[in-house]
Amino acid sequence: MDTIETIRKPIIELIDWLHKPFQRIIPIKTFRYAVCGGVNTSFDIFLYFINYNFLLQKKIVHLKYLSISPYVAAFLIAFCVTFPTGFFLSKYITFSQSELRGRIQLFRYGLTVLMCILLNYIFIKLFVEYFGLYATVSKILTTVIVIIYSYFSQKYFTFRTNVSTI
Repeated sequence: MDTIETIRKPIIELIDWLHKPFQRIIPIKTFRYAVCGGVNTSFDIFLYFINYNFLLQKKIVHLKYLSISPYVAAFLIAFCVTFPTGFFLSKYITFSQSELRGRIQLFRYGLTVLMCILLNYIFIKLFVEYFGLYATVSKILTTVIVIIYSYFSQKYFTFRTNVSTI
């Protein structure tokens, strides 16, 4: 058994076991998407909170030629961790039925994620700077919007199959 399968199998078994009470309400593929996305999103929000409040201490990050607001820097740091975990969960757990080559999936995933980054940036800036919301609340609202976009783009573009099962 290869390394991927060693990691993949227990995750799928756990998610499928958790699905049993919901099997009459929600299809297994949709449940897997919700669990994987929910875990990665929760992880992202947790990392954002830790980065913003403790690592960056709500202070502007000054680089040599650029200064980055703490809420955007916290997003970027969290993203560096959750991009690979999100791709792994999407490719091997949620959308494993996709017959597209892995490099095509990764490229498309990257495009989708770039759009997600742009949406994150726009909405975080909008909510914090123009609506005056707290940074963590802004991140949560932004995440809801981005999840909706991400679901449809992954389903119909990144991990497309000939017959959609979600």
